[in-house]
Amino acid sequence: MKIAYADCFSGISGDMFLAALLDAGLPLETLRDGIDCLGLPDEVELRLTETRRGPMRAAGFEVVAADSQVERGLADMLAIMARSRLSESVKATASKIFTALAEAEARVHGEPLEHVHFHEVGAVDSIVDIVGAAIGLDALRVERLYASPLPYGTGMVESRHGMLPLPAPATLELLRMAGAPVVSSRANVELVTPTGAAILAALGTFQPPDITIQSVGVGAGNRDLPWPNVLRLIVGEAAADTDADVDADADAGSASGDDAAWRHGRAAADADPMVLIETNIDDMNPQLYGYVMERLFVGGARDVFLTPIQMKKNRPGTLLGVVARRRDEAALAELILRETTTLGVRVQPIRRYLADREFRRVQTRYGTVIVKRKLLDGAVAASVPEYEDCLRLADENGVRLADVYQATNEELLR
Repeated sequence: MKIAYADCFSGISGDMFLAALLDAGLPLETLRDGIDCLGLPDEVELRLTETRRGPMRAAGFEVVAADSQVERGLADMLAIMARSRLSESVKATASKIFTALAEAEARVHGEPLEHVHFHEVGAVDSIVDIVGAAIGLDALRVERLYASPLPYGTGMVESRHGMLPLPAPATLELLRMAGAPVVSSRANVELVTPTGAAILAALGTFQPPDITIQSVGVGAGNRDLPWPNVLRLIVGEAAADTDADVDADADAGSASGDDAAWRHGRAAADADPMVLIETNIDDMNPQLYGYVMERLFVGGARDVFLTPIQMKKNRPGTLLGVVARRRDEAALAELILRETTTLGVRVQPIRRYLADREFRRVQTRYGTVIVKRKLLDGAVAASVPEYEDCLRLADENGVRLADVYQATNEELLR
């Protein structure tokens, strides 16, 4: 499994994270193409430079755009995502980051979520940082993001709300929501920005992983500090998965290189504490369930399901169930209470057992398809082509979706 570790010894901002992604292997053209898919009203220039912070070289990243003072709310951000030409996975990741930030702002200012307006984060450069983070993680095939403890500076920072203490209130709330470990720093400047905190709060697991390193990206912060003001992003394979590559080559038949990178594993307990959130509903317009499900996934739900049930007074109803990480429990419960007609939800801790999995690029006559394989006790238990890849190739080649699936499965049998 491809993972990444954000070494945030000098903090994190959106542009530092994006610079580190670019330095770790994200092509600048891929980022430009993705940002173009947003259809933003003004021209956006992306500048990648080589720089130094103290004794260390680093990548510097800057967004140049005229739209610097526009305020947008969460609905505006989600609308931009919805009408963009980005992939569904990138849309979902970016929307999750925007939602986490909006929830933090709502709690800090004591406002309903729909009344929250982003200020600095509503500007084009911050939109690029957040959406670019989603584009970069997707392009590098990173399935899981880890992060170090975060330093917090002291002092004050100027914002559209006036002078605010550091860490900025929204940053502090995001770190609280994520259960992020923080460490003191002698810096009297902002080390962790709301955008950087939102990326990690929405996507990150705060622990150092065992990793086989493939690339290291170094992103520069804007200030010169007594130490190298950089963010290091370490990208590679989860180390526990790499010891079976040799056996996997034989199992892959004629495949080689990346296409032969199969890894065997045994079903294991999920390391993340999980919960099941449920509620019974018998008085809501069924047209709303699709919207609620989409918002739950954006908010971090691992699975959402709807089950028809018979309720009191012989009313047909629906059981709404959500499987989620425990750290997302409060936010998702609040979302259910806000977006549905239910008066309460019930929560219980659960355990999951996960099969090992691996992704393989398969070349078909229609193009390249990513295939996900489930592995149990060193054996391939199932192989499933990724739907989005198959759909894209069917559209590009003017063939049936079933034809792409069939061609992919034929290649797997060779």
